[in-house]
Amino acid sequence: MTRRTRSRAAIGSVAAATLLLSGCFGSDDGTAGEYDPDEEIELEISWWGDDDRARLFAEVIDLFEEEHPNITVVETPVGAPDDLFNRLATDFAGGGDTAPDVFALGGAKPQEYGELGALLDLSTVSDQLDPSDYPDFSLTNAIVDDTLYGLPTGGNATAAFINSKIFEQAGVPLPEAGWTWDDLVDVAGEIGNADLTNEAGNPIYGIDLRIQDIMGTYAAQVSEVGMYDWDGKLGVDADQIASWYEIEQELLDAGGLPDPSIVTSNWQLPPDQQPFTIGQAAITFGYTNLMSAYSANEEVEVQMMLPPTDTDLSGIALLPSAFWSANAASEHPQAAAMLIDWFLHEPAAAELILDTRGVPFNPDTLEVVAPLLEGPSQTAADYVEIILDEGVVAPPQPSGGQIMNELSQRMEAEVLFGRMTPDEAATQWVEELGAALE
Repeated sequence: MTRRTRSRAAIGSVAAATLLLSGCFGSDDGTAGEYDPDEEIELEISWWGDDDRARLFAEVIDLFEEEHPNITVVETPVGAPDDLFNRLATDFAGGGDTAPDVFALGGAKPQEYGELGALLDLSTVSDQLDPSDYPDFSLTNAIVDDTLYGLPTGGNATAAFINSKIFEQAGVPLPEAGWTWDDLVDVAGEIGNADLTNEAGNPIYGIDLRIQDIMGTYAAQVSEVGMYDWDGKLGVDADQIASWYEIEQELLDAGGLPDPSIVTSNWQLPPDQQPFTIGQAAITFGYTNLMSAYSANEEVEVQMMLPPTDTDLSGIALLPSAFWSANAASEHPQAAAMLIDWFLHEPAAAELILDTRGVPFNPDTLEVVAPLLEGPSQTAADYVEIILDEGVVAPPQPSGGQIMNELSQRMEAEVLFGRMTPDEAATQWVEELGAALE
């Protein structure tokens, strides 16, 4: 069949949408017409990811259309999450009629758009989409006022990734379980000062650090509740955040971190271009679904282990990698729910998707996927199983929390470039994020 695609310019902001959304959406009271298998229906679905994901999801959608020949699915994939979120902000600001019927959400977006009434209440389509087998913790980020607005694609957890080949090349012993942040500073500094180069002749760093991949885990190690509390307020104080920036300062002073200009330019690199992936760093932090990408290069011999901690807590939460949600303004809510159900619960779809969107939380889907995993994927799944026993339950990221990554990066730059002390940066971090949460 010929697949139709559609693209729209994504402009605007969440802030603008918030101002315009009041009263735009009526709640779905379940009175929408029943699904008619003879009705010709068009659904639009949007997600973020690379071309490989687009090709994979196209196969899944082909199978769905074969099973439901009356439904045509228009695909509008985008490259980065913000591309999709910017588009949704604009579409929802206009009432939601131009937004996709089904879309992926991450971070605080299910909470944000759920509060605004932009998302379909999944209890109204329970005949098409059953959430009952999902662990409670996996749904937290998509529940607002006891209403469920999305289902998770699967779960990932933060891990420390170690390139054992570089450790061997530097003559530095591998970290041991139970290592501390001081241990990290020491080994990263040893490797960073060893004057090593990779096969391309580029210098090898002790650590390839993206603050957004570890900040939440560190906060959950040093705070009783983590980054946020269960009331949607800030769960950490300035002293605790300053202690993280002090670790970064120590890493820089010890030679473990590269020049700050390199750190900041690496913030948004895709996995296949990151220094760790190309054999240019001994350590990095990331999510378990990156194991395959990190293992693709022969220069990288990857081991996965719990991140360092100075407390009794690992700080690691098993987090949904994304949620599938439906537009409250969709003309075909039941069909939209059927499409989500297909992506999450159809065995033929699960055999294609496997763990590319995280290890499935639905037990029936996991039963299909688990025997098919091997190599790096099996390593990541085994790590996730450990986190189920040792991890923490994280309160959801509340509305306003979406600035955390950008804010953390901005304050990181101030510290690493010497424009602020860790205490000054942490104070501003707490003030800005606290105000956003208000």
